[in-house]
Amino acid sequence: MPTIFKRSNIRLSAGIAVVFLLVMFLVSCEKEVKINLKTGDPSLVVEGAIENNLPPYVFLTKSIGYFATINLNTLQNSFVHDAKVTVSDGVNVAELKEYALDTGSSGNKLYFYSIDTSKGFFIGQVGKIYKLTIETGGKVYESYTKIPEPTNIDSIKTVQPDPPFDKEKNPIARQIRIYFKEPDTAGNYVRYFTKRNSEPYYPGLNSVYPDEIINGIYFETTLSLGAPRSAEFKRDSTGVAYPGDTVTLKWSAIDKATYTFWSTYEYSLGTLGNPFSTPIQVKSNVSNGALGIWAGYGSVYKTLVIE
Repeated sequence: MPTIFKRSNIRLSAGIAVVFLLVMFLVSCEKEVKINLKTGDPSLVVEGAIENNLPPYVFLTKSIGYFATINLNTLQNSFVHDAKVTVSDGVNVAELKEYALDTGSSGNKLYFYSIDTSKGFFIGQVGKIYKLTIETGGKVYESYTKIPEPTNIDSIKTVQPDPPFDKEKNPIARQIRIYFKEPDTAGNYVRYFTKRNSEPYYPGLNSVYPDEIINGIYFETTLSLGAPRSAEFKRDSTGVAYPGDTVTLKWSAIDKATYTFWSTYEYSLGTLGNPFSTPIQVKSNVSNGALGIWAGYGSVYKTLVIE
């Protein structure tokens, strides 16, 4: 056998031996690793609002763990009961009462806090600042919001949806187009909702707008109709109405803190499941580590029948 062939075999055998020993070393070093993720104490979650000419309302729940099983029982147990909730405009103070609303689903109820009508009425007024105070679980939470002056809409009409809506698949679908003069003072923010026929008011998929670009100018834009957050998005049917539908637009002026919460919240919802999206923190305006929003809405309403 030639010498060069023998040397090659020796080098090949040595290489295989090294690889085999390395694999055996790695296998022998395998160790089961268990990671125990701490769930932490649940946080208070607040969703409350006060609107011009309407009383305040507040939903109080506890945050649910990321790995928790979500079912109707879990949601029922998340409501916070027997909290002391007050709203003040700096002069008058109203202590809110807890109410239970039957949802008609296997005895499940929706709990919220609002004014005690037996003690008089307390409704929002444009231009006032409202303080929310919540006492529960030995802690006190506070938040402030303002009801800004509403921005009037000059006119509203129905139009075919803008791209990327698929008009060929749904040629009779309609959205609403609004025209208005944005105030020439900086720092105006709006949030919109729509009500179609007998449906509740739903916010748009992207429901909040700042005035950074449109400040002080006459502006027009097309708005898709609001829909439940749980609804499946469909390019050829989501956010539209049809001829004969009655649609009411709720156009609400909001303060910066309310805009920041809803814009970060909606961005976060829109990036769920996207590994390439930039992480974002939803910014609450409630103190003491609570999550959520106490919002003031200065609202105007416009109703039209879709043509």
